[in-house]
Amino acid sequence: MHKTRKNKPKIGIFGGSFNPVHMGHLIMAQDALEFFGLAKVLFVPCNLPPHKDPSQLASPAHRAAMLALAIRENPRFELCDLEIKKGGTNYSIDTVRHLRKIYPRHALYFIIGSDSLLELHQWKEVNALLKLCRFVTFVRPGFELKFANKDMLRKLRKDIIDVHLVDISSTDIRRRAATGMSIRYLVPRRVEKYIARHALYRPDCKNAP
Repeated sequence: MHKTRKNKPKIGIFGGSFNPVHMGHLIMAQDALEFFGLAKVLFVPCNLPPHKDPSQLASPAHRAAMLALAIRENPRFELCDLEIKKGGTNYSIDTVRHLRKIYPRHALYFIIGSDSLLELHQWKEVNALLKLCRFVTFVRPGFELKFANKDMLRKLRKDIIDVHLVDISSTDIRRRAATGMSIRYLVPRRVEKYIARHALYRPDCKNAP
């Protein structure tokens, strides 16, 4: 069970800013577990993503805390805070190399949404990254795969999965939280309460730890 043809257990790697984590993230991770027969999924919140405005981010401590709350009831979901502990700007190639040392006998499956696939050719050392893990892409509503790098798209097309399509975005959740609108049913209840308790994403909040 949870083995590849080479008899290796399989682990999913789900990285991102998770700003905040929402139901779409959890559904995607669960689909990956079942579709690919993964033993578990590691949720890897970044400390500082290279292509996002840091002023829009809740602190790493807040984002990790929300993730911990969101996944606490699923024994096959695990928080991996190595990027936060490392600090600075995070690149997937460095994280996967580190995880390869931790899990030398496992097959690593890197989980992304189709919006991230469109930017994959711009990632640091992407060709080396593709050799270290298998990329699996879940189609997100509203994102057409008009890919600039046709060779890369050809390599990855067999692992583009169209399962549960959930049109939820962290951007919309932050906007709703900032204007006092409800985010119920978009995020887990514990995360909703955490955001309210810490007044995250409100204009007067600096999102400090």
